[in-house]
Amino acid sequence: MSTSGEYVCQLSAEDKTYAAANLNETDEIRPIKIQEIRQWILENEELHAPTDDFFILRFLRACKFNVEKVKTKLRNYQKQRTNMPEWYSNRNPSLPELQELFDLGVFLPLRQLDDEGRMVVIIRAAVHSPSRHKMSDMLKASLMTLDLALRDHESVTIHGITAILDIAGMTYEHVLQLPPRVIKSLVHAWQGCYPLRIYSLDFINAHRFINAVLNIFRSFMNAKLKQRVHTHARGELKLYEALPVSILPEEYGGTDGTVKDLCEYWKRAVRKNHDWFAEEEKYRLTPIK
Repeated sequence: MSTSGEYVCQLSAEDKTYAAANLNETDEIRPIKIQEIRQWILENEELHAPTDDFFILRFLRACKFNVEKVKTKLRNYQKQRTNMPEWYSNRNPSLPELQELFDLGVFLPLRQLDDEGRMVVIIRAAVHSPSRHKMSDMLKASLMTLDLALRDHESVTIHGITAILDIAGMTYEHVLQLPPRVIKSLVHAWQGCYPLRIYSLDFINAHRFINAVLNIFRSFMNAKLKQRVHTHARGELKLYEALPVSILPEEYGGTDGTVKDLCEYWKRAVRKNHDWFAEEEKYRLTPIK
């Protein structure tokens, strides 16, 4: 990639082979499809979407270079960002309510990728206090971190994400913060809007009552995503047996620092990109007059 917005391929030979076999991407087809989507964006002024190569390429890879699917996903992405200001507006990392959530470590992409080139994200869904923290702020902070992680890790656009939802300590008060409409929007973000592919979605430290909530999640998922959801009671899934020890924090059986270290890492990264968040917040659907 280059700072000019023109994509310069730096994939390894292995990643290129994988992308060709699994995503229909080649050096020849890539610039043609990027330009096709760019032209479509420019012709649809209401989209008001970025047109740099890598932004478009992320959607192409997420849709295996199917142009019509890219158009649908990109339109959904812009529409959700426009219609849900509680998640996507005023993304100021310095806001006290967001600073608290970054300190708690609600959404923590690991600093290193796994052996398959996937990003592993630990989502600590019950680490906050429902009486103090709004779910909308939780999701805003999480999506800010996700946006930054996706921007800076190209391998993820090829190999996808493994999400670990740690629901230790979840109470009914936490559950009440997730009415069906919020769950529906969240699932839509995962599978219909964001340019990413979820390899697996593992709920760990699950309580019995969580099944009722998970059934609501599943009701909004497509068949492919449903197959990738797994639940594990407390202690059933040991992450250090499923993932490289070298990429996990100590609290999860690894050797790559502590959860607190990871919180500080992402808090610094988000604050450092204050101007970038302000700039990318400008991109929203424009109503057709």
